Amino acid sequence: MKEDKPKIPRRDFLKTFTEKVPKLAMAISVLAAADFLTAQENGAYNPEEHNYGMGIDIHKCIGCGRCADACKNENDVPREHNFFRTWVERYVVPVEGEAIVDSPNGGIDGFPESKTEAEVLRTYFVPKLCNHCTNAPCVQVCPVGATFVSRDGVVLVDEGYCVGCRYCIQACPYGARYLHPEKHTADKCTFCYHRITKGLSPACVEVCPTSARIFGEVGLRSSPLRRFARANDTVVLKPWLNTKPKVYYAGADGEVR
Repeated sequence: MKEDKPKIPRRDFLKTFTEKVPKLAMAISVLAAADFLTAQENGAYNPEEHNYGMGIDIHKCIGCGRCADACKNENDVPREHNFFRTWVERYVVPVEGEAIVDSPNGGIDGFPESKTEAEVLRTYFVPKLCNHCTNAPCVQVCPVGATFVSRDGVVLVDEGYCVGCRYCIQACPYGARYLHPEKHTADKCTFCYHRITKGLSPACVEVCPTSARIFGEVGLRSSPLRRFARANDTVVLKPWLNTKPKVYYAGADGEVR
């Protein structure tokens, strides 16, 4: 004769359900956040085969601001002047004294004539963006793990986990993050991750009329980025911080921070 299995009292069942299910859901969410990068890949893209970086040739940048404008269009960045994933700075270096740096509306509207009365030695433009650091301070300070480094070397933010505490914004030594005014979550350059996983270039690279931005693989010898590094003396910004940035500048001197 088959014995009846003991029944779990309804009260105990509901208690167990309410305690265990949220924890299980959270565990599933953590796994999804760590691996959400591959959700749009449809099995054709393997992030472990890539390690992305960007090169910027200051000699070629003309300060047109098309990169910053394209970034806002591509990534729905707010149009207000305080929000940028990438922007262009102008450096006016006088014969004596420190360089004067400005970036009106991120360079999107162009640059007015410099008002300095000092004799100018030279003027140049410097595009800025998230440096996608290997030792990223923003990742280290995030209390909920919303900011993380992907398996292909891109620093990303999981909006579903971000609590808008601003710790990462304060920790970034390059000023490359902002708090989205509507989502109330941290936002930054992602190298246009939704594009590069499909084999496309970031929007800022695609629209640059002088090819001042070079996107590619850090370790691949045939990569445009490696060719750029071989042909130029490149530096990273604030190397003394040991953040190990993966945005490499050609033509940058000590004035550029």
